[in-house]
Amino acid sequence: MKTVSVNSISKSYGKTPAVRAVSFEAQQGEIFGIIGADGAGKTTLFRLLVTLLLPDSGSATIDGLDLVKQFGQIRKRIGYMPGRFSLYQDLTVEENMRIFATVFNTTVKENYHLVKDIYQHLEPFRKRRAGALSGGMKQKLALSCALIHKPSVLFLDEPTTGVDPVSRKEFWEMLKRLKSQGISILVSTPYMDEAELCDRIALMQNGEFLKIETPANIKKGFNKTLWAVRGDRMFRLLSDLRKIPYVKACFAFGDTHHVTVDDTNFSVNDLTMTLQNKGHSGIEVKPVEAGIEDCFMALSSAEKTEL
Repeated sequence: MKTVSVNSISKSYGKTPAVRAVSFEAQQGEIFGIIGADGAGKTTLFRLLVTLLLPDSGSATIDGLDLVKQFGQIRKRIGYMPGRFSLYQDLTVEENMRIFATVFNTTVKENYHLVKDIYQHLEPFRKRRAGALSGGMKQKLALSCALIHKPSVLFLDEPTTGVDPVSRKEFWEMLKRLKSQGISILVSTPYMDEAELCDRIALMQNGEFLKIETPANIKKGFNKTLWAVRGDRMFRLLSDLRKIPYVKACFAFGDTHHVTVDDTNFSVNDLTMTLQNKGHSGIEVKPVEAGIEDCFMALSSAEKTEL
């Protein structure tokens, strides 16, 4: 059962387009990830879907309710966690929870089962002001407040940005538990490793969706030879790799460079010798499987029609 349906929705700021004819559907009990770098249009799309902005064109429904005509009813059914911490920093943890519950005509006690797993981490700090919490604890408080009125759809805009790795892992474990309760979760993130934790993802760039699929199917669609290359002088190595005719694309990837090669007539040894002849030392070249980031780079390049 679909809970979110978006049809060619667009939004511009003056003459600058932020969201360009985006269409997709999200199902009940699904984690739908929107993956893209800063400036891709993720936040504008979320603000449209939570009725904070009016679209220039297109339409959308949340739980069958029209985004524009029935925005008041939609606001009662959704939870929204913006990218920037926006709770009352001078109020304590429990005071913030109480206020958000009251706004939606409910109580913390009535829906405590929804936030119990999350709020247990906050219990020792319930008398502490929200502004004095750590990044991970602020994240848990914001999620608890977004859930306290029992929404059917949860919008999370880059919820783990600036959060330590342990808190990030805990956060995604919480999302899996919420999903099992039938809540639809739309989450945006610039982190490609988090894409793997979603049921389906949309890769977004310049306000457009490049592809919508499961993470596994997106990786299966990568049809090029991919090598990881390492050497003693990585900056110069990147420049020289991009000048080799049979290297179609090359990007820095952690402590290696990922190189795509279309022509199967060239081998790992051929590339190693080519680089050695250019004066490089310590060269290591090995085949690797494509990840989400490799697929994203291929889709966003001039070769995107080939993926």
